[in-house]
Amino acid sequence: MCFPVKEVACINLNFQDPVSNISRFEITYHPQRRYIVEINVMDASNYFKGLLLLIRKDRKVTDEEAAMISRIGKKLGFEKEFCETAIREIISNKYIEDTPPQFSSRELAMMFVKDSLAVALSDGMLDYKEEKWLRSVVDRNLLSRRWFVRELENATTLKRNVDHLEADELTVTNMI
Repeated sequence: MCFPVKEVACINLNFQDPVSNISRFEITYHPQRRYIVEINVMDASNYFKGLLLLIRKDRKVTDEEAAMISRIGKKLGFEKEFCETAIREIISNKYIEDTPPQFSSRELAMMFVKDSLAVALSDGMLDYKEEKWLRSVVDRNLLSRRWFVRELENATTLKRNVDHLEADELTVTNMI
């Protein structure tokens, strides 16, 4: 839970896997920003690849989709040229498997789905294949289908402010 803090510069919450006792992700709250979620390189790669797979579903890449994914890729630490090449070649690249990403936490998967809805709806409509694929992401990450329906309704009825994406709160670390 995030709450306003005036006297403290930041609060760190570290979530660990109860079985392996390995830190999975960390949330840092700064009063000036919402929160920062630290993710590992594998999650960052899955996030970017998942967005690429999503935009491939309707067999077209709009300028809006490309701009949003480039912005997210940069935030995740990928080089601009790499992002541009990946976006440009995703439709014709038959070597990338269409497997929905699996994230290390449900919270990160929820952030991904929200950003995916923003990207998919940036062209004004959600293609059936895009929605079907997003539902497979929801299932693979054990998210509530009811939650997804609410997010989908919110994303289609409310014009989402794309000045702020969930990925804006992500910071990639070297932890595995």
